[in-house]
Amino acid sequence: MSDRTSPDSTKIGNWLFRHRTAIPIPFAAALLLTPIGEAAVSPLIVVGGVVVTMLGELIRLWGVHHIGAISRTRTDRLGPLIDTGPFAFVRNPLYLGNIALWVGFAMTARLAWMAPLIALLLGAEYHAIVKWEEQMLLSRLGEAYREYTARVPRWNPASNRRARRARGNELSRFASPAVSAVGFSWQQTLFSERGTLIAMAAGYVLLWLKLKIWN
Repeated sequence: MSDRTSPDSTKIGNWLFRHRTAIPIPFAAALLLTPIGEAAVSPLIVVGGVVVTMLGELIRLWGVHHIGAISRTRTDRLGPLIDTGPFAFVRNPLYLGNIALWVGFAMTARLAWMAPLIALLLGAEYHAIVKWEEQMLLSRLGEAYREYTARVPRWNPASNRRARRARGNELSRFASPAVSAVGFSWQQTLFSERGTLIAMAAGYVLLWLKLKIWN
């Protein structure tokens, strides 16, 4: 990870972080308002979309189960640095889960052509946010966070597979007392994730209504 980040890109990442819940709204509008078109769509694409959406939410649930409600904050407040669950394999599992959710919705909406566009736009947004987050975490947590970034990849869990194999597949634990693994009950996890679950249910209902009207 490069420590050098321009002030402008930091401001952009900070702004996107604080507004990250509202930013996908245009994607939702596009999925609901874009005509399906005349061409037949394979049912496998729709089923695959549901599977991708569920996979994205499972990743989110797994991540929230380890990090808790701090994932919902809109400020630069920090919780403990977590290296358990999905955070042992990739530094930003919640953002990856979000991308999978929206890609899955695009496929379910029979707008598969929109899926890569959504993935690209969300990927760019989250990359800007992550650059700001990393700069903040490095300034506050110092060497503990630097060591974490050295052994856990930002986006691709497979990129450090060789390094994990060389260590005997054992993930090291931080020596810093500021870094701890916090476990949350599944009841707490579901409560924290209720907004996303409700939005998913509403999204599927609206897609169903769209398909009924369009057909």
